[in-house]
Parts: sequence; C-alpha cells; structure tokens
Amino acid sequence: MVPALHTFRRLRRGLISSLAAAQGPCDIYAAGGTPCVAAHSTTRALFVSYNGPLYQVRRASDSTSRNIGVRSAGGVADAAAQDSFCANTVCTITRVYDQTGSSGNTLLYQGPGGTGGADTAATATTEPVTVGGQKAYALYINPGNSYFANGSGVPTGSSPEGAYMITSGSHVNNGCCFDYGNSETDHHADGNGAMDAINFSTSCWFGGCSGTGPWVQADLENGLFSGGSTTWNPGQVAETSHFVTAMLKNNGTTQMAIKGANAQLGSLTQLYSGSLPSGYNPMHKQGAIILGSGGDCCQTNKNASAGTFYEGAMVKGYPSDATDAAVQANIAAAGYASGTATPFTPGARLSLQATTACCTTDYLRHDTSDDKVAIGAVTTGSSSTDKADATWIVRSGLANSNCVSFEAANAPGRYLRHYAFELHLNPSDGTTRFAADATFCPQPGSSGTGYSLRSFNYPAKYIRHYASTAYIASNGGTNAWDSTSLWHEDTSWLAAAPWN
Repeated sequence: MVPALHTFRRLRRGLISSLAAAQGPCDIYAAGGTPCVAAHSTTRALFVSYNGPLYQVRRASDSTSRNIGVRSAGGVADAAAQDSFCANTVCTITRVYDQTGSSGNTLLYQGPGGTGGADTAATATTEPVTVGGQKAYALYINPGNSYFANGSGVPTGSSPEGAYMITSGSHVNNGCCFDYGNSETDHHADGNGAMDAINFSTSCWFGGCSGTGPWVQADLENGLFSGGSTTWNPGQVAETSHFVTAMLKNNGTTQMAIKGANAQLGSLTQLYSGSLPSGYNPMHKQGAIILGSGGDCCQTNKNASAGTFYEGAMVKGYPSDATDAAVQANIAAAGYASGTATPFTPGARLSLQATTACCTTDYLRHDTSDDKVAIGAVTTGSSSTDKADATWIVRSGLANSNCVSFEAANAPGRYLRHYAFELHLNPSDGTTRFAADATFCPQPGSSGTGYSLRSFNYPAKYIRHYASTAYIASNGGTNAWDSTSLWHEDTSWLAAAPWN
C-alpha cells in the first residue's frame, strides 16, 4: 500500500501543478470570488487569456518608446522585442500596464514625464530572469525609482482587499518604503489606515525585531506592521530566497493576514492572522496604487527604498486560504529562475577588480603578513605573491547557500569577512557570527557595471573600497566610508579572470 500511496501523491502534485499552469493568478482569484482589480508584471501574463502589453520601455538614444507584450496569450514577456529595441543604448521602464484593462491603474514612474515628482524610471535591463525557461526582465528598483497610479475600481475606505507580489530577497534595503498596494491619492501621509500595501524590506519600524530580515510586512500608514500591534510579531520569519512570494489581505474592519514563501517552491507560511492594529479599525483606504515607495513619496523628495518587482495583483474582497494556496502553486509552476550565468559558482576562482575611474587596475586583495584587506594594483608584471593575494575561491555562502563566501586562494581555510565594518581575512571559527560576517550576496552592480556584494547580515551595506581600504558600507551614514560620494562606483566590482 505504501508504494501506491506515494504514487498517488506524486500524481496529485503533478495534477495541481498542471492545473496551476493552465491558469493565471487572476483567473484563480476570480474563481475564488475575489477578482483582480489591478494586475501588473514585467515577466508574464496574469490572466490565461491576456494578450496585451505588459510594460513600456523608452530608449535614451532617441527618447522613443515601445510597448513590450507577451510571446503568446497568457504567456511570458517578449524579451527579444526589448533586446532588439534597446540594442546599443540604455532603456528604462516608464510604465507597467494594468492587465485588467483599467487605464487608471497603469503604473507610471514618479518623475518628470511620468506622474510628476522627483523620481526616475528604473533601468530596463538590470536583471534578466527566465520564466518557464523563457527570458524576461524584472523591474529592478533602486533608490530614486518608483511608480504610481491614481487608481480606478480599487477598494477604498473599509472595503476588504487582498494583494500579492513576487519580489526578491537578494535586493533589499531598509529605506522607506518598498511597497506594492493601496495608497493615498494625494501623495501625503493622511493618517492611520490610509494605506493597505505590502512592504518587503529590512526595516524594523517599531523596534524589537528578531534577526535582520528581509520581512513581509503591512504598510498601513504611520508604521510597518509585522503583525497586529507595534510589538514585534514572533511569528515573522526572514524571506531570503532570490524569488519571494509576499501576500497581504485585510478585511477593512477587524482582520488581516500576512504570508510569505519561496516563490520557486514550497507552501506559504502564515506569518500573521488576526486583528488589525489599534487605531486602524476601520481602514480609510484611498485607492491609489504604489510600487517601490511609500504613500508620501515622491513629489519633492526621492524614494529611498530598493527592491525587485516581477509581478503582483490587487483583488476585491478577502481571499480564502485555499485561493492563496492555489495562487502560490501557480507561481511555483511558472518556473522563475535566474536568467544569466553567474561567475559566482561555488568552486570558481576569480579576482575582484575595482571599477571606480581612479582605480581600474586595482583588485581586492589581502596581505599574508596580516589580516587586512584592501585594494592594490596588480598587473601581468606583478609578483606571484601579489597575484595570489588578489585571487579568491568562491564557496557556497557559509550562512546562506543563496549567497557566497570567498576563500583566499593562497590561504586555505581563511575567508573574507567583516569585523567592525572593515574587511579582514580570518580562519573560520565555526560560529554562526563568523558565517554571517563571511557571507555576501552578489547582485547587479549599483553603478550599472559589474556586481555589488551585499553583506548578508547587514543588508544595507556592500563591499566598498574607501581610501584604498575595504569595508562594508551603506550609501550615507556616520562613518567616513559611508560617504555618498562615488558610493555606487566604489561598491561595483568586475568578476575578472583569476590572477592565480
């Protein structure tokens, strides 16, 4: 009987995956009685019958725009059309179309030529991905990028609402506020309950949080809520997968729920289900739509948040747990995966070359006479010792296998790690603290060149050279090495051929 039971379970899982793949998330929501009122994605159609544009790109060479649609109805974005249109120039994503057909819910960037304001449109080619093996592009939002729609047909007041988005645990910060969902129409903070948006960040608004995130939280205005109060919710867990499902639902008067998952596999984790925070009953939603910023941004100031958006939808009503689970099954069946080969494959040898104009012949290197790490010039004429000191072996991240650690090629067992924010080369002592300090998460270079290496346990800090010394640094702060001057260039590295 046991083999037969295993066979039945395998067939059942296969049937669920097939059914999920035959629908879009918004088809599933509609079947559950909570239809989508807004649906956005740069990667795929969210209705099985959708055959319109997903987003618009604008190229810098002649300021011409083009809509990017799907390869076929219900399918994946036509990345080849973008590649052809954007060849040999820079493209930005200027709008993300609402797939429900409501023009009032199409997201425009919050800047001159968009919805007005201080922000700019995100670069269109920063993160290629694959969906079901087909190439697409993420909406990769850096500080100073964000999107907004006035909203049409979106729940207002205390009407119930649900929302989800697919985002990334590999590109986050603690800036305010990487949100997707219901927001103020006037770009002002209009009081408790004026927003009902998913937040994904490392921000711990009220304090008392456990760990470093990132977490799925609720931005209800005047606070990011991990649960039903200003006290940290012990049920919260960090979502560090490259692809993350984030869900929020709120009945507008008494109850909300927060869920998260690895978007490539696995079931949803219920992070919170219970009463609304005090002062938020009833809700006072205004029905605008925000992506990549908070409700009081970005007319006179730039958005401070970073995050990635692949897809998301907002629905009318309070979705059932069964509907939530079916949407997650659909997402897992879609087959999100990283779209390009990475030089950071465990076992690979490489050298990390600085990209700042002052220092393009310099490489990140250690000195075997002490544990300090700095940048220094290395050329074909350099000594064999200098070349070896600038060569690293990529290892699976000691604290997280989605990230990496760097072992010195000529000092086995000694790893690049930060201590008091400065980089050192130390042998592993087997502690959790060392593993976290020695783990870094590669992502596209913050300057648009190469790669940036985010600290695993300080997600707002990246490996940076400053006055020739290597640190982990944030873009602004109290330390000299947190200077905003040349921060993007100093934190961008080329993964060069190994010197040794």
